[in-house]
Amino acid sequence: MMKQLLLAIFCAGALLGGAEDFESLERGGFTSLESAVGTWSASEGEAEIHGDHARSGKQSLRLFGGKAHEVKLELGETAEEELMLSFWVERWTRKGPFEFRIEEMKEGDWELIYDGAKEIRVGGFLTQVEVSVSVGVKMLRFIATTPTNSGVMLDDLTVEKVKPMIVTSVTTLQPVVPVLIRKQDNPVILLQVVTKGRSEARKLTAVKLDLEGTTVMEAVEAVRVLTPKGDVFGKARKVGREWICEGETELKSGKNDFQVSVEVSGKASLDGRVDARVLGVKFDDGQMMTPEVTSPEGSQRIGYGLRLHGDDGSKGFRIPGMATTKKGTLIAVYDVRYRSGGDLPGDIDVGSSRSTDGGQSWEAMKIIMDMGDDPKWNYDGVGDPAVLVDEATGRIWVAGLWSHGNRGWQGSGQGMTPEETGQVVLVHSDDDGVTWSKPVNITEQIKKPEWHLVLQGPGAGITMKDGTLVFAAQYQDGSKHADGRKTALPFSTIIYSKDRGMTWEIGTGIKSNTTEAQVVELQDGSLMLNCRDNRGGTRTVGVTKDLGQTWTMHPTDRKALPEPVCMASLLRIGDRLIFSNPNTQDGRYNMTIKVSEDDGMTWPEKWHTLYDSRSLNGYSCLAPIGEDKVGVLYEGRTEIFFLRFPLEELVK
Repeated sequence: MMKQLLLAIFCAGALLGGAEDFESLERGGFTSLESAVGTWSASEGEAEIHGDHARSGKQSLRLFGGKAHEVKLELGETAEEELMLSFWVERWTRKGPFEFRIEEMKEGDWELIYDGAKEIRVGGFLTQVEVSVSVGVKMLRFIATTPTNSGVMLDDLTVEKVKPMIVTSVTTLQPVVPVLIRKQDNPVILLQVVTKGRSEARKLTAVKLDLEGTTVMEAVEAVRVLTPKGDVFGKARKVGREWICEGETELKSGKNDFQVSVEVSGKASLDGRVDARVLGVKFDDGQMMTPEVTSPEGSQRIGYGLRLHGDDGSKGFRIPGMATTKKGTLIAVYDVRYRSGGDLPGDIDVGSSRSTDGGQSWEAMKIIMDMGDDPKWNYDGVGDPAVLVDEATGRIWVAGLWSHGNRGWQGSGQGMTPEETGQVVLVHSDDDGVTWSKPVNITEQIKKPEWHLVLQGPGAGITMKDGTLVFAAQYQDGSKHADGRKTALPFSTIIYSKDRGMTWEIGTGIKSNTTEAQVVELQDGSLMLNCRDNRGGTRTVGVTKDLGQTWTMHPTDRKALPEPVCMASLLRIGDRLIFSNPNTQDGRYNMTIKVSEDDGMTWPEKWHTLYDSRSLNGYSCLAPIGEDKVGVLYEGRTEIFFLRFPLEELVK
């Protein structure tokens, strides 16, 4: 949707105030650029107009990663009265160092007017900056220090005189966000209140709505309206068929995005839907406004919040894997990250959950891999699980990476012992996932001593038609700098067993700089490996007919499936391949399922199903449910969610 101009350009002889959404500006790096708010300037290689990622529209202004990169903004004319600078900003990565500040040129010297080092949030343009510009100022500069290959992005920037606030519009928007059982706040629709001016701020005092389109009214436990900061504006009370939510919150100049949030009980069917309409909005002066469209087209599906922040004392959960047993039970596996959301090394175990009713409800979590808790060895974390069901015996296998000390992706070295390198360990269950064996270490079977690391998928493995058990895998080779520093290249591959898991072997690498992969057996008996490619842009896809001893690149390799460098999921159900990942090239959002009916040669757009549009961690894993449904286990922000879909919905 085209972004609307928020403020008019002031007349000649006055300050050229206005708004810049960066949509009409030429993409790419710049040293000088004319815009609606003034002239931008930067040194070569320090800033660009960035495409395909923005708060709204497709473009934003990006300060490149590096030390003290800056961009200057020369205003149209010298400010003869106080101005307000406002914009939305996104930090590219959580990694440090990070600094972001704004300075104004005042009487020949630069003076700090804003320091956002502790305020700017990662992802999704979640931070709005509002800062006063002094009388007489003509020049501003924005300065950022961030890791290389990251940066800071700005969007929807306005410069305006401070005027009394008026409400200019009230609209509704509908992102694709499931309503999750066990999760309190689930945004069904967004209410956007747009204002102009900053003095004499207006207040929102009431919202009238209903839940027309909801198929599970009996399971609705609460309706809330949340402020742009995520605070509760008010809990709605039901009046007949309508709900009234009363409160009081001060509006900011520009866009104010409120969420209409619905909480449902465990009685809500995963096949149901939730929807809402905003019938009216009231302000502190008694003014009532009604959106032109009270509810956008569509509704939210219902899912299950399998692992949420704080569950079982954990700080976070990541890396979902899922498989369906011969009895039809869903087995979910994942990292239990007790002390933080970070990767190995750390205090991490592998947890598992079971569902015997297609994901509608789940049993209490079991810890199925725990390699120790000695702080001396970074708590002997084990994670990145992959799960596989032996279709002949019913045995369930789970593979994990054990980091004894700093032996994760970054710290693992050459050699074979736990003190030198990460270890691949397996557990199994012979009673449908109720109890689990002790871990067995298979590192010596599949790792070369000169390699720095080998590990599984993560995600899910398969049983081939001939009974061979196969996990997708990855390894870091033995490359080194001349001075001995590690520069090992990663390769996607497979590990496999032809004797029901007693012994394991490993294939060759499909292509350098590929990592997390998933494997399926094609109709001709060959194996397809679908890989995360660290070059970004699109997935690597290859085929082997000899269990990974040789590889042939698939016609769709680096062409058919966009990716933002992220794990994905691939599943065969009958003659169909089903794929899930963030369907973007610039961030982990727009989680999408795609279907192919020709062994992955084409993925028709009509069979693309967007299931979560938010910015998330983005890993996912698919599994069949009965003969007519498919489930997906996927990551929120260090949480694990579950949805299920009728197959007929995915290919209609």
